[in-house]
This record gives sequence, structure tokens and C-alpha cells, in this order.
Amino acid sequence: MAEEECELNEKQKREIAKWFLLNSPAGEIQYIAKDLRSVLNDEKVYNEAASEAFPLYNKSHLIFLELPNRSGDVLVTSYNELEENEFLDPRTALVATVDHVKQVCTDVRPAADEELSSPYIEEFRCALDAEMLKYVAEAYPKGICSVYCVDGKDVEGPGSNFELVVVISAAKNSPQNFCNGSWRSVWNIEFKEDVQMLEVRGKLQVGAHYYEEGNVQLDAKHECKDATIFQAPDDCAISIANIIRHHEAEYLESLEASYSNLPDTTFKDLRRKLPVTRTQFPWHNTLQFSLTRDIQKELGIDK
Repeated sequence: MAEEECELNEKQKREIAKWFLLNSPAGEIQYIAKDLRSVLNDEKVYNEAASEAFPLYNKSHLIFLELPNRSGDVLVTSYNELEENEFLDPRTALVATVDHVKQVCTDVRPAADEELSSPYIEEFRCALDAEMLKYVAEAYPKGICSVYCVDGKDVEGPGSNFELVVVISAAKNSPQNFCNGSWRSVWNIEFKEDVQMLEVRGKLQVGAHYYEEGNVQLDAKHECKDATIFQAPDDCAISIANIIRHHEAEYLESLEASYSNLPDTTFKDLRRKLPVTRTQFPWHNTLQFSLTRDIQKELGIDK
């Protein structure tokens, strides 16, 4: 009777499998999927879970895939998604068809005119794209970036507001050394011509996984805001790139500083601040403590 009560139905199995897939560390979903497939031993449940989880995982992790014609890479994000499996690469004006579960591009076609931004918006987008390419090449050797218009792509000239998004994704996977890591940043830039200002909002995320004789994961997130004045396309691009460079460098420096202080801060905080003696543990002089002496005292044993 107890065994029957513990039996999971197909829906429960599918939801559990989806949870494991969606929570896979960066670059490791294929390994998790292989193990899940074996554990489930049910192709129907696995395929349903994978078809739902992989697209969400790919877009949230900002993965990038090589185009079939080797003309470059395409980012898989919610910002350039046209249809369920189609993603625009504005730099090459190509649309890639993606197999989410296999994580490969299966086809490519030229983008239609209505899928691209107006010539006026393209001036700003292309100028910013060029600056971001230079920045990413310097800061993230294994990274990729793209710039998308997410609002006002049909604006034909001055006088209307529009919004661009810069997406940066970098990954360094080294499973043979039991470690993988990723950097993801998304920058929304609102071009407000009515007040001649640009508002910049950034969301940064760092993930790392070390699993040699253990399992240690990092998932750090940070948000920031900034602003600059509305200028010509090239000048806007330089100002935005400088803002992004400044905030990302500042965040990386703060992460490095926190890591260097881990032994003196975080690791100590993992212990009880006030043990049963109700006194702070003297980390500066641990030799004064003797477990044997304390036990003897507690039991009333004299030597």
C-alpha cells in the first residue's frame, strides 16, 4: 500500500524532470538531460519535459549557437525571438531556426523587411553594435554580443522614443576540469527624444559551478541604472559603451573583493555566532580550547 501511495503519475514526473533541467548549471543541461532520460526510463515523459524546459533554459541562459553557413553565431534570447524556434540576428539580417533540445541551428533564411528596424533606428543600433563588439572582444574573449530594437523599430525619424537592448553572453566550460562558468548581462537603453536623455538599466548575472569532489555553485545577480544625454548615433554609442564598461568592471571588482574576504567573513558566518557558552568564538586564539579538557570538566573527571 505504501509503495502505491509513493508512485508518481506522469504529470508529477514531468514537472520534476522540468525542474531539474531548468535548474541545470550553465553549460550542463545536456549532461542532466542524459541522466534524467536514464532515470525516467519513459521516453514520452522525458520528451514532454525536454520540449518545455529547453527553450526556457536556452533563452534564460542567453546561449549562442553557430549559424549553419558559419557566418557567425546567433544568440537565443526573448529579445530576438520571432516565432517559437526562430531567432533574428540583426547584424547579418538572418533568421536562424533553432532545435532547442539539441541546441543547434538547423536552418537559416534572410530576414524579411518587416522583421528589421527602420533605417533611422538602424543608425543607432549599428553604431552601438560596433562599439559593443570592440568592448566584448577586450573584456570577454569567449563572449558574444548583439543589439536589438525592442520598441519603436518602425520609427522613421527624430521625434519619437525607442528602446534598444544590448545582450552580452560569455561562457567558459571545462568539464574535464570539473568547472563551468558563465557571464550574462542585459542592458535596456531607452532613447527619450522628448527630454533628450538616454536611460540605461542593466541586469548582470554570474554563474559558476565547481564539482570536483564536491558541489559548489555561485549564482550572483546585480542591477544598476545610469543615464546620459541624447546625441548623434556614434556619440550615443560611445557614451553607452563607456557606461556599460564602467558598471561591469565595477561589479567584477566587487566580486573579486568579496571572494578574497571569504575566509574572514562568509566562512566564519557559517558557524554559530554565539555557541552554547553564549560567548563569541575567539578566532584569533583557538589554541586555548581543548575538547578533551572540556569533556573531562563536564563529566567531572580529574586526571
